[in-house]
Amino acid sequence: MDEYRAITEAVLFASDAPLSLTELSRIMDDVGEDLVGACIEALNEKYVKGGHGFEIRHVANGYQLSSKVDYAKWIRRLYRGRIPSRLTQAALECLSIVAYKQPISRSEVEAIRGVNVDGVLRTLLDRNLIRIAGRGEGVGRPILYATTGDFLRYFGLNKLSDLPKLDELNELLKDQDIELDEVEEQLDSSLFPRPGQSGSPQDGTDEKIVSTDETE
Repeated sequence: MDEYRAITEAVLFASDAPLSLTELSRIMDDVGEDLVGACIEALNEKYVKGGHGFEIRHVANGYQLSSKVDYAKWIRRLYRGRIPSRLTQAALECLSIVAYKQPISRSEVEAIRGVNVDGVLRTLLDRNLIRIAGRGEGVGRPILYATTGDFLRYFGLNKLSDLPKLDELNELLKDQDIELDEVEEQLDSSLFPRPGQSGSPQDGTDEKIVSTDETE
């Protein structure tokens, strides 16, 4: 058991993306997902007892070794000037609309925000926070956008149903130094169904390859 715990820890430390129990089991000569899960649980217990600054988190349908949120401000100091700039308020507002209304077209996002979002959508696509999810059934069959697995990782979510209520987004985005009071005032709450209600985004991040020619 000790050896499997050490292997689990080493593999998660070396990985730059979350790994599922299935992937971890395969890497460890198919030892079984139950054993891998027990190793992860034991490691987290050890980290808590030892007062470590990191933990194994369940995020984006996998497991990842990461620093604890409590130490985020010191991590930011380490990477200051070396990481991509934070998302702008416009990008965060647009991203929140896509997250809660996906799949959604550009024109629908613009109708909610009241401004052109071409540039913002390109930025979010470049950052791999949103993806092209297919085409709508309306006039011109507009391109539809949805969030990605990187979106889940970026915000520390395991699945889309973990999305918070709109009034909880300020807490989730506090590390971005962004307040969403303005967007809350502008948006009809019916546009943001709560996870689990009708219209909520579905779990999963399977991509559909489509033409990139957009007609809206």
